[in-house]
Amino acid sequence: MAGSSFGKLFKITTWGESHGKAIGVVVDGCPAGLPLCEEDIQIFLNRRKPGQSKFTTPRKESDTVEILSGVFEGKTTGTPISMVVWNEDQRSRDYGDIATYYRPGHADYPFDEKYGFRDYRGGGRSSGRETIGRVAAGAIAVKLLNEMGIDFLTYSESIGPVSIDKSRFSVNEIYNNSLYMPDAVAAASAASYLEELIAEKNSCGGVIYCEVTGLPVGLGEPVFDKIDANLAKAMFSIGSVKGFEIGDGFDVARATGLENNDAFCVADSCTTSSSKGRIAKATNHSGGTLGGMTDSAPLTMRVAIKPTPSIASVQKTVNKDGEEIEIAIKGRHDPIIVPRAVVVVEAMAAITILDAVLENMGSRMDKILEFYK
Repeated sequence: MAGSSFGKLFKITTWGESHGKAIGVVVDGCPAGLPLCEEDIQIFLNRRKPGQSKFTTPRKESDTVEILSGVFEGKTTGTPISMVVWNEDQRSRDYGDIATYYRPGHADYPFDEKYGFRDYRGGGRSSGRETIGRVAAGAIAVKLLNEMGIDFLTYSESIGPVSIDKSRFSVNEIYNNSLYMPDAVAAASAASYLEELIAEKNSCGGVIYCEVTGLPVGLGEPVFDKIDANLAKAMFSIGSVKGFEIGDGFDVARATGLENNDAFCVADSCTTSSSKGRIAKATNHSGGTLGGMTDSAPLTMRVAIKPTPSIASVQKTVNKDGEEIEIAIKGRHDPIIVPRAVVVVEAMAAITILDAVLENMGSRMDKILEFYK
């Protein structure tokens, strides 16, 4: 199977299946000397692990990470960093029937057609547990970027029909509720809505917002490797992602040029930059990118997540013999993916941005000469 690696200079390769022995990742290209320990990784994995609330799968996994290589005496060595999380609570018997039919909304059918067979236990390689490797790698990327003054703010902007109210926005509230919403009132409404769906054996989707601040100007390339294009690929590589926006996104289709253009100004006179005296933007409709490169304003993106396809309600499908049948999916599943996907979105954004940071170091001759003096 090709396509399990992502990135150029900061490159990750994830491996493992949902019901295999373990899930893991190999990270290549991390500079030597970054202070790193397993707790740095665990903090991020704890944000996505199952069993944390009634709105996540009851599968009991500690998702405890082990660093196998690439770290010595508390610092990265510059060699590949290999990390593993052992699977502890597989119930493969719950998935025995799946081998004979194709679940609506899942990758079962194209997987069978492409490879001739599939690991049907919990979705195998297509399972959400694959994101463990991404989050572990993303934790390293975030820590390195934080050292450069680059920060991330990621949360659930909407769940089903319930959206946050910006007038009630609170960063502290994000970690006070199990849905990672920065609005306590919206979180309570969303929780009630999810309880109704659980009773109906149904599910829903939502939107995740991610903002990155402190970025230098010029990350990304002006043609095929635009920062927004690479971020789009990163986000669409996450299972269940069906939409992606930078800045105003689809709203620009209804705007005029005068409305959509971000006027440039000196930072002293506008609020989008903290660097006084530097060129900045009075607004940020473009979401922090121009021509495929970062422009110093906050990089803002939204990711749309579809409803969890594994639901206990009766659904129509087809079995491997070509017969139309009805099924009710068994097993332990999230009624909503959004809360656990928040950290996955942040991780993939960080991996993409760090790769662009490292690539950007060779973009100017004067900077190369300055580095090697």
